[in-house]
Amino acid sequence: MRVIYNTATSLSGYIADEENSLAWLFAVDSASQPDHEAFLSGIGVLVSGSTTYEWVLREEDLVAHPEKWPGYYGARPYYVFTSRDLPVPDGADVRFVRGSVAEALPTIREAAAGGDAWVIGGGDLAGQFLDAGALDEVQVSVAPAALTGGAPVLPRRVGPDRLRLRSAERFDQFAHLTYDVLPPT
Repeated sequence: MRVIYNTATSLSGYIADEENSLAWLFAVDSASQPDHEAFLSGIGVLVSGSTTYEWVLREEDLVAHPEKWPGYYGARPYYVFTSRDLPVPDGADVRFVRGSVAEALPTIREAAAGGDAWVIGGGDLAGQFLDAGALDEVQVSVAPAALTGGAPVLPRRVGPDRLRLRSAERFDQFAHLTYDVLPPT
């Protein structure tokens, strides 16, 4: 299993604004985008923090409309790192995790069933996978917008010896960058 952090960021390096909103991102006009279906075809399990999970539930009204869930995530298990009890859309395979990434990793690997894990967000959770030596790839779509604050894309110091650019592609207004994460030297 590879752990892939795939997200979008502003030019200033924030994935959400000060109110944990992604409205700025959806204001960007873009007719083309990376092939999401091809990406999802290799994903066996999804992972996020509670802020990301709650934003998705609220933004798409998934508790009231659980029939939308499979269109976004399919039948894949979705792990949410949280210390709170949160709602689950009917029929969704949502599993709540309390504790560290390192402790949860064996369970996540098993649930991936040979597929990869997609760390949807946030940046701090991706950083926890990095800290545990389990982050393999970072995919970032850079939007033509700058924010003055919010949630950073990866709130860790990561030197150039740890990231190797594998590809850079243009999708209308977005630059899509894929980095391999190398082990510490």
